[in-house]
Formats: sequence, structure tokens, C-alpha cells
Amino acid sequence: MSMIRNLPYEWLVGLRYTRAGKRSSRNSFISFISLISMSGIALGVAALIIILSVMNGFRKDVTDHMLSVLAHVEVFSKDGSMPDWQEQAKTLSKHPEVKGYAPFVQTQAMLLHGGSELRPAVVRGVLPEREPNVSDLAGQVKQGSFNSLRSGEFNIVLGVDLARALHVTVGDKVTMALAKGTVTPAGLVPRMRSFTVAALFRAGHPEFDATLAFIHIEDAQKMLRIDAPAGLRLRLADMHRAPEVAQELQRMVPSSLTVRDWSQLNATWFGAVQIEKRMMFVVLTLVVAVAAFNLVSTLVMTVTDKQADIAILRTLGASPRSIMKIFVIQGALVGVLGALIGVSGGVLVATNIDVIVPFIEKLLGVQFLSSDIYYISTVPSDMHWPDVAVIGVVSVALAFLATIYPSWWAARVKPAEALRYE
Repeated sequence: MSMIRNLPYEWLVGLRYTRAGKRSSRNSFISFISLISMSGIALGVAALIIILSVMNGFRKDVTDHMLSVLAHVEVFSKDGSMPDWQEQAKTLSKHPEVKGYAPFVQTQAMLLHGGSELRPAVVRGVLPEREPNVSDLAGQVKQGSFNSLRSGEFNIVLGVDLARALHVTVGDKVTMALAKGTVTPAGLVPRMRSFTVAALFRAGHPEFDATLAFIHIEDAQKMLRIDAPAGLRLRLADMHRAPEVAQELQRMVPSSLTVRDWSQLNATWFGAVQIEKRMMFVVLTLVVAVAAFNLVSTLVMTVTDKQADIAILRTLGASPRSIMKIFVIQGALVGVLGALIGVSGGVLVATNIDVIVPFIEKLLGVQFLSSDIYYISTVPSDMHWPDVAVIGVVSVALAFLATIYPSWWAARVKPAEALRYE
């Protein structure tokens, strides 16, 4: 209490105006409007934290599914062949972030089955014994075995959606046709080869499950008529450092090789996600802004009701700046309290969404994400503290801006006119 008494009088008056008033119905109504404004800011801040955390969770979940198939970094030759790939792999492995490598060949092809089913596919030639060093594909096989990819046997591993579209399962035959063909007197004839479906995988990402196919790297080289792998796929200790590490690796290899990280390989998707997150932040910030600017009406009503108090303070020697400071303090307190409550509530929900959502689903008897429709059946959440800090600062700044005009208006109250009818 002694600390409060030692505060400047602007703070004491501002705190008094912020508390619920019981002397009159008008004071109670003003306090009720302040409470609504505070609640609006709290709800807006909490909603912004929760929604951005859920969006981060979805992004992380999709990224994890993508990187279970994709490599963190790819190194490939500009001329399409890397005969010295083992030497380059030894050089790149000297970087402390590189934890595994595997050679690969990649091309686009058409897969046919039964004469009527035709689907485009991205065909990747891999070494089955080295592929676990750079991806989790072997663990995602649902039928068959990934190790069935053996040189010369021309087996193929398909995504479950691609196999469903072709109406094939393990043991069936598919025909692969490459755009690069053989020139004959009759024209360009596509290179075609029959493959046996050896396994089906589910990566958990619709694009990969519907378009990816894997064959042995030596079979791929025979199909493409090349003598060496096209490049290397690398796995890093920290995938988030991939852009930085890719630049460092580029300086370790000849200029004839190109190094790309996973964000460059999927630049369109990640760019779209970033734009969506920014737009969602702007939209939800407007919700917080609406709640913050409710403070304008609250402070205007307070200034109108307290004109006599303002006049008395002015006659006692209070400066216009001090009067302005009183109402800025009142509005800022409402904004800060609302932001603190919103941040606390948002963080609490975002960090426990894996418990809250199942409870709501059980209570209402519904399932928000059906496993029959979506590739995930739970609502993910990945809260980032920098996002929380930005949201808190923005909400307090908006609340502060909302106090400027009413406070300036209060500072212009003339004591003689305010006391004329008192």
C-alpha cells in the first residue's frame, strides 16, 4: 500500500478511474464498458496465439511428412551425371552437420496399367541400403518390402494413392514410359519397360503418395542410359539450418555441382504457407484492433463524466499534460491487463491443445479431423515464443494508440466551462 501511495498523482487518479465504481450507475456502466474492452483484447490476443500456433503445428506436421521422403539437401550435377559421387560424398561428410548421404537419379515418367490406366509420376532411383540414411521411406511401407528393390529385377515401390489410381497392388505389373525415347524411321518411340510392384508406401503427404515411385538406382540408370547417379541426397543434424548449411556446402564442391536445400526444393508450397500465416496475422490483428479501439468510447465516456474532476485538478495546478497522462494510464492499464490475460490464456490453450480438443470432441460427440478424409486426425500445435511476444507488443501498442485522442480531448477541458453547471 505504501508503494501505491508513493506513486505520482496521475497514476493514483488513473488507477482509481480504472477500478469498478459503485457510487453511481453511470460509473458502474463505464467500468462495465472497460471490462468489455479488456475482455475483447484478451479474447483477440488469445485467438491470435492459438490460431498461429495451430497453423505452425500444421506446417510442422506437413514439413515432417515431406522430409520423411525428401532430403534436407540435394547436390546434383548440372550435366545430369556425377561419376565421382563417392568422392564428393566423402568431401561433404566432413561438414559437421551432414549425418548421412545417398546417391539418386530422378526423372518424370508415365505409368500404365491394363491399357486404360495412365498416371504421371516422379520416378526416383535409389540405393535401398543407403536410403535409410537420408529418409524414413523404408519405415513407411504399408505392403511389401522396400528391400525388394534389387538391381536387374526391375521392381518398383509406389505411393498408396498412385497405386489406387492405377488399380494395382503388390505383385501387379506396371509399364513405365519415359519421354526420352529412341529415334526410329517411324519417329520418336518412348522408352518403355515393365516393372513389378514390390511395395506400397504412405508418406502422409498427398502430393508424394499420389506421384512418387521408387526403383533401384541401377535400373533407373539403364532406363535413362546414363553411367552414374545424377547427384547426392543429404540428411542434416538440424533441418532448420539447411539454408545456411547449403551455402557452406556449395563452397566445398566444384562449380559444376549445385546445392539446394529442402525449402528451395519446395519454394512454392512454403511461400504460400508464409503468405497465409502473414494474412491470418493481419486479419486477427484487426480483431484485436477493434477491441482495443473500444477503449476510445470508454475513455470518451469517462472524460465526459469526470469533467468536474478535471476542472478541479486544473484549478489546483495540474497541467494539461498531467490530465492527458491520467487517461493514457487508464486506457493503457486496460490494454496491458487485457493483453496479459489473453497471452496467458492463449499460451495455456496452445500448449495443451492435444488435451483440450479431444475433450471437446468427446463432450460434443464429433471429430474435427476425420482420419477417413484428412491425413492427420489430431489438431497439432507448435507455439513460437517470438510470435507470442509480437502479439503482446502489438496489442498493447494498439491499446495505447486508442487512448491518445480521448486523453488529448480531456487535456483541452476548460475549468470555467466544466464547473459552470456544477
